[in-house]
Amino acid sequence: MKITRVIPVLVLLLAAAAAYWRFSRPPEAATVAPTRGDAAEVVYATGVVEPRIWAKVTPLLRERIVELCNCEGEAVEKGAVLARLDDRQAQAILSELRARQRFARADYDRVSALVERRVASEQALDRARSELSQVEALIAGQETRLETYILRAPVSGVVLRQDGEVGEVAEPGTVLFWVGEPKPLQVEADVNEEDIPRVAAGLRAVLKADAFPDRILEASVDSITPKGDPVAKTYRVRLALPEETPLLIGMTVEVNVIVQVAAQALLVPTNALRGASLFVVENGVARRRDVTVGIRGASHTQVLSGLDEAGRVIAPFPEDLADGAKVRERRG
Repeated sequence: MKITRVIPVLVLLLAAAAAYWRFSRPPEAATVAPTRGDAAEVVYATGVVEPRIWAKVTPLLRERIVELCNCEGEAVEKGAVLARLDDRQAQAILSELRARQRFARADYDRVSALVERRVASEQALDRARSELSQVEALIAGQETRLETYILRAPVSGVVLRQDGEVGEVAEPGTVLFWVGEPKPLQVEADVNEEDIPRVAAGLRAVLKADAFPDRILEASVDSITPKGDPVAKTYRVRLALPEETPLLIGMTVEVNVIVQVAAQALLVPTNALRGASLFVVENGVARRRDVTVGIRGASHTQVLSGLDEAGRVIAPFPEDLADGAKVRERRG
């Protein structure tokens, strides 16, 4: 009976000893060594590839398309007819105005002859002249209006894209043609207003495009719009592309404008930092260090001072670890 009583006691003692050993052990901390490499400060944005010289062609009237050039991909001269809208009603109005013009001119000539014979008054001649002038002004306005039924190339270049079909009703503002020069190309990107002070003309940029996943493409900042968009809180930045770029008009790209590069910088994982503080392990003890931070990147951040190159940095930053606590180091 005594043996059966001793066994449960031993089990409890062993369990207590195991629990004490487990919970009294210092927590484990994964550490990494600082590395040397290039640190780059970049400004990120997204953009669209566009020609540097191009224009949109849109109708000003809601009318049916009766003629299209079918010239997508072809070169056109400035002023070339690209499409015509149904102008029959407008032509009918012009014909009516010209008939009124003929009547008004005949009336003016008749009154003028009567004035010469002193049969009619000057006031009658003035009224006839005014009526003729009004009709002629209406004709000039209608002729100008008829020009809006013809869509012409605004610049010389290539028809980059053509939309719409004969018989469709064209809506005002709907783009039917894109006309421009296929080269040179540029990227138009929107940069957040908090980043725009760091962007300047001439800075190098690298691009990534889904169409070329294994290639890093080059560009440079060409210009920045002076006025930003207060709603989107962005500024339009145009980046010049080299002549040999494989990018095509309309492609979307990720833009990284390189603001500055520090060669052979001392780098630590960005997730090892909280503000300007990190933890290092010295003889099994975690020590919090305040450091001077340089260029911050998505994966690594430059440390300018406050860190020994031979030190071991805890990464990621241990939120619940106290300065001076004992740790078990697990080197990465």
